[in-house]
Amino acid sequence: MTIAITGATGHLGRLVVEQLLARGVDPSTIVAGGRNEEVLARLAGQGVRTARVDYADASTLDAAFAGAEKILLISGNEPGRRTVQHKAVIDAARKADASLVYTSAPKATTSPLVLAPEHKATEGLLEGSGLTYTVLRNNWYTENYDDTIRQAASTGSFLTGAGGGRVASAPRRDFAEAAAAVLLSDDYAGEILELGGDEPWTFDELAATVSGVSGTPVTAHKLSGDEYVAALTAAGLDEGAARFTAALDANIADGALADGDGTLARIIGRPTMPLKQYVTELLAR
Repeated sequence: MTIAITGATGHLGRLVVEQLLARGVDPSTIVAGGRNEEVLARLAGQGVRTARVDYADASTLDAAFAGAEKILLISGNEPGRRTVQHKAVIDAARKADASLVYTSAPKATTSPLVLAPEHKATEGLLEGSGLTYTVLRNNWYTENYDDTIRQAASTGSFLTGAGGGRVASAPRRDFAEAAAAVLLSDDYAGEILELGGDEPWTFDELAATVSGVSGTPVTAHKLSGDEYVAALTAAGLDEGAARFTAALDANIADGALADGDGTLARIIGRPTMPLKQYVTELLAR
């Protein structure tokens, strides 16, 4: 079986390739697609087949997917362009007569999450595509808070607009393991899987965790939406990006990322990495 992976030169994609190889998959049956030539070269050095993949260039998709039986569509990272890009991948998957696994967002079809509409649209395209597909609705990656954790350990504080909201995060490796498991099984065909960490945490709990690991007292300063936008722009972020970031935190405050039902842990066959372990490992690097 040949498996093609889009976005394979990104953080999640590279980990999925690693997980497939760790499970004994023949490297020659993996097609790693992406735009970063340096990373593609490193993957090729592991025996993996590589291909230049550009969501905006259908010919690269057709070439990468030729002969593939399963395709992992890792969602694009350009808000506002994702739906068009994802449609190109879905169309190419139909030409290849391959099944498809897609990384979506939590509760994409019903969530108020500012990122959800493009994922909802993509899931709609999949539903009407005639393809056999599986949707991985990945919650937040704990890596999203690496800078916050380091700042908290060094300064003793950080800002948040998320109030008392919880985040059911897990490291990318946990999600990559799940993606690999789904790609190597037919048991998940047609399923929409809500994937999140076992122990959702608040930002007060994040502060306490960093404090306990680093030995530095840490405070999470909770700001209103407008205060958070002002703080972010004062720190150098342009207003559009600041408002987008504040909107994400407002979604968290409203509970959009709070749920973890154990599905991720069941698929990978172990508990997801706890926040304390993640923080300990990050700060030890």
